[in-house]
Amino acid sequence: MKYRSVFDIIGPIMIGPSSSHTAGAARIGLLARNLFGNQPTRADILFYGSFAKTYKGHGTDIAIVGGILGFNTFDKRITESLSIAQEQHVDIIIRTSDDIPNHPNTARVTISDETKTISVCGISIGGGKMEITEVDDFPVRITGDMPTLLVWHEDRYGMVAAVSEVLAAHKINIGYMDMARKSRGAEALMVIETDQVASETICQELCVLPYINRVSSIPAL
Repeated sequence: MKYRSVFDIIGPIMIGPSSSHTAGAARIGLLARNLFGNQPTRADILFYGSFAKTYKGHGTDIAIVGGILGFNTFDKRITESLSIAQEQHVDIIIRTSDDIPNHPNTARVTISDETKTISVCGISIGGGKMEITEVDDFPVRITGDMPTLLVWHEDRYGMVAAVSEVLAAHKINIGYMDMARKSRGAEALMVIETDQVASETICQELCVLPYINRVSSIPAL
């Protein structure tokens, strides 16, 4: 199918294929791209449930690839995202799974380049909205509605206080915070929704703290 404009894909914001299967999917891809921090050289996309059955007809593939390339839902380039990815030497691998997901519109996106890899699992919940439910196998809940700071760190006492102190010094207000760890004393992930985007300076200050492995600051979508 040849789409004439992005509105042939997403249509109005409403429950149904036009939002759940395209706009929501594009936001999953875009949030994964923002977490990664730059354009990847490879994207592995695994569709589950309804996504797996209808992704070609509903444009879910071009939508999620468009997001991975950094295109928002209203960007007309989404219609040509697969071709653009090829032109920009981004390898796209799309597969489907017969596993039954917790939500029918589920996609797992693993993006990488020569130096790093990040994996996210997201669900499209209707009306163009989505939630990221996993990041690097950590259970999370990220909606993209607020600026979000992710801090990968070793599971040690005092980490929440140390990160909060840096944010307070820069007058960054915390609206929501959650933590996940793979096991006691192992790697953990801190997810913090804030009222303002944490700047690169803040991220650099956090990165030099003991036991912090990586920091990613993403704006609201």
